[in-house]
Amino acid sequence: MNLVNDINALVNKALEPYPALFLIKLNITPDNVIKVIIDGDNGVGIDDCVNISRAIEGQIDEETDFSLEVTSFGAEEPFVVPRQYQKNVGRIVQITTTDGKVQEGVLKGENNGIVVIETETREPKPIGKGKITIKKEHNFALQDIKEAKVIIKF
Repeated sequence: MNLVNDINALVNKALEPYPALFLIKLNITPDNVIKVIIDGDNGVGIDDCVNISRAIEGQIDEETDFSLEVTSFGAEEPFVVPRQYQKNVGRIVQITTTDGKVQEGVLKGENNGIVVIETETREPKPIGKGKITIKKEHNFALQDIKEAKVIIKF
């Protein structure tokens, strides 16, 4: 019995009735502490975690000694899967590229491995005095992104 593969299959089966939910990470420690982190297109509620937990727990072999924890993805955690980019369209994100550059802007979406964010800058008018607001789109290939996360401002 391969516990990791078995639990992964149980998690995926438990998520089937909830198409808006998706698995972010599954971790099993050597002493059988099972931690399942999920996210959802419309967020994750306590009831979602309870439902997934019950669906998994009821299917694990009774002779297996384990502890199960099902949690939602943290609001300030970096994105792990591409689906999280679509979920967070319209929010302010910070992207750090593999070469160390950091860009902050409004997430416009992800399509075919390209993430698009929009920034606003104030630049001098081409003619006359004063400044105008210029919106620019920046494209990032997923493989070039080291970290991307939502910026929460109060």
